[in-house]
Amino acid sequence: VQLVESGGGLVQAGGSLRLSCAASGFTRDYYGIGWFRQAPGKEREGVSCISRRDGSTYYADSVKGRITITRDNAKKTLYLQMNSLKPEDTAVYYCATVTFFSGNIATVVFGSWGQGTQVNVSS
Repeated sequence: VQLVESGGGLVQAGGSLRLSCAASGFTRDYYGIGWFRQAPGKEREGVSCISRRDGSTYYADSVKGRITITRDNAKKTLYLQMNSLKPEDTAVYYCATVTFFSGNIATVVFGSWGQGTQVNVSS
């Protein structure tokens, strides 16, 4: 599987960004696809995921209400619309396959991921 993220950048607090992930080479043995982020010195954090089967979406509490995950199956592209960004959202964002999901984004298991895209939110 190949995942290529884009759309990161520098934005002021309160601003918006839309991340994209071009996907190819999928097999059927995965739960879905999603995003995680990692900031310097911090643990990886699951941000959001979407079920391959029924399109159900899930979000971390830290981003709920500000971030929306969508997919365009025809374009094989995953999106992450991020609004009302905060400095604490600063991180490298990775698009990834989800190999296991129990309903809690905090414990999602990611399989393959891309090279990441940097998001910087200034105060």
